[in-house]
Amino acid sequence: MKKRKWFKLVSVLLAAVVIGTGCQGQAGNEQGEGKQSSTVQIDFWAAPNPTQQAFWKKMADRYMEEHKHVKIKVSPMPESPSSEAGIQSAIAAGNAPVLSENISRGFAAQLAESRAIVPMDQFDGFDDLLRKRQMETTISTWKFADGHQYVLPIYSNAMLFGWRIDLLKELGYNEPPKTYSEVLEVGKKLKEKYPDKFLWARADLAKPTWWARWFDFFMLYNAASNGTHFIDGNKLSADRDAGVKTLQFFADLSKNQLVLTRETKDPFENGTSVMVDLGPWTFPYWAEKFPEMKFNETYVLSMPPVPDGMDPAQAKTFADTKGLVIYASATKEQQQAAFDFVKWVYSDPQNDLEWLKETNLPPARDDLSTNEAFVSYFEENPQLKLYAENIPNALPPMDNAQMVEIQELIGKQALNPVVKGEKTPEKAWKDMEKAIDGVLK
Repeated sequence: MKKRKWFKLVSVLLAAVVIGTGCQGQAGNEQGEGKQSSTVQIDFWAAPNPTQQAFWKKMADRYMEEHKHVKIKVSPMPESPSSEAGIQSAIAAGNAPVLSENISRGFAAQLAESRAIVPMDQFDGFDDLLRKRQMETTISTWKFADGHQYVLPIYSNAMLFGWRIDLLKELGYNEPPKTYSEVLEVGKKLKEKYPDKFLWARADLAKPTWWARWFDFFMLYNAASNGTHFIDGNKLSADRDAGVKTLQFFADLSKNQLVLTRETKDPFENGTSVMVDLGPWTFPYWAEKFPEMKFNETYVLSMPPVPDGMDPAQAKTFADTKGLVIYASATKEQQQAAFDFVKWVYSDPQNDLEWLKETNLPPARDDLSTNEAFVSYFEENPQLKLYAENIPNALPPMDNAQMVEIQELIGKQALNPVVKGEKTPEKAWKDMEKAIDGVLK
């Protein structure tokens, strides 16, 4: 809560600060015409993750070998109390970098509203970059309400569900359920055989934690609504019918005692639950702590289930994804040099392969599961292939500066009370709509 209030305070100040620093940068650039510096300095903030920092340091070193007039300084972004807060603080102080990664679409909405970042699509060669990286479908869901693209996605985790296939087979199933009624049928058989087990152990279902909604509500809502945007600009544009069906599914799970909402350690790995929301970052942890978790032996993966009557093959999901932005306070020369560097990196699929090997984060490419550059990697890591195949079917976070408050309201007004049996899905959706409309006005 403190984090959200602090964000609001800084956002109020950002516009004035950015306008000032931006004008200074442009003025400096104009004064330098005819006396252009032989070297362009780019400060690049990488995510506070050693593997990502190492990747970008290598890319920068290689680029500078070919482009002697560019100097790229790669450093980790400040992360106290969070990387977002560190960026906002730097902008307010006039110390923003030229380029940074680790930016979600939701946070980018705050930065764009304050004019702290520039549209990526304003640069010549942007469309060519999208074609070369084969990401035209993936990036289409990132377009902002004003028609611009402010973020270039780097990676996209198309969130999937993991299923204990060993337990499913005990219950008579050889594959995960794909529709709501099939899930409830599995749950009924599970409770008959193992009364102390649950379909899904997720304490966050009973908490209003804003970011938790990405990994429960939005995974299922995106599937049920065929990817209909929840917010469009400053308007609630959600598919009401799909939203109520999503909440009804949660209500049915709770009513049949199929969800465990108290904290428990490693419930999926220990067999307490049969399904889990799962990102690819889990697999290195399993390799170290739970080597018995074997793909297609202990567990399998699936897209989110859909309401009865929908085609499961058309399901969408949530994309845990972040990207690159270029800051408005940089000079035009720095901005162009930063874009040229980014374009150079993503013009070669081998760089994306190197990223994938080092970070285990799937590059945001439409062709990730089919491009020859990645075939051998996925043969060695088959558990990652379904993530790659569904990158075009995964939607990023909403592009609204009030994202944190909106997602808190989804929990407080709708998901949490439905799971606790305190509201019907219809009333919960109506209450949530009213509360969110109040925030958007």
